Amino acid sequence: MGLDSAGFERRLAAVAVVRPATASALTIWAAGTRRYLAVSSLFGLIVAVIDGAVLAALGVPLPILWALLAFITNYIPNIGFVLGLVPPALLALLDGGVQQMLIVIVTYSAINFVIQSVLQPKFVGNSVGLSVTLTFLALVVWTFILGPLGALLAIPLTLLVKALLIDVDDKARWLTALTDARPPEPSRSAAT
Repeated sequence: MGLDSAGFERRLAAVAVVRPATASALTIWAAGTRRYLAVSSLFGLIVAVIDGAVLAALGVPLPILWALLAFITNYIPNIGFVLGLVPPALLALLDGGVQQMLIVIVTYSAINFVIQSVLQPKFVGNSVGLSVTLTFLALVVWTFILGPLGALLAIPLTLLVKALLIDVDDKARWLTALTDARPPEPSRSAAT
């Protein structure tokens, strides 16, 4: 896929000659996917640094490894933090007992609730144009269809479906108002 991506612009230019709306939709999808990855990477880095620092302060073994796991699982919307929490919590239980495990769970939960449940969905939604509800439904649907890989690819695949089914068709663009993180303001002519 990486090697094929080098020729994507030429292929997209060829598609634009025959189907300009499709080429435009695919360009929007590619830009949205890049923005999603950039925002998720930034928030993943923030979460990883904070989680790693907390684990190091608590004396949990291998804090850098668990910070890396927190960074990677941050790409999975809504449930990624739970997947990144289990190994360090179990290690804290084995190394420091129940109290240390509970401290790890409470600290991880507080950090991840604020960053991944409050801040990140708003920034991701605004950057890619998907509502928080649609993001959650995408996670459920794509995980059901593709399993764990679907959880990782939920947002890019949803952006692709939106680009090919909604953005490419002028008659279906009204659905954007239902999927967008920032619903449009009603126009005066529609309100009267």
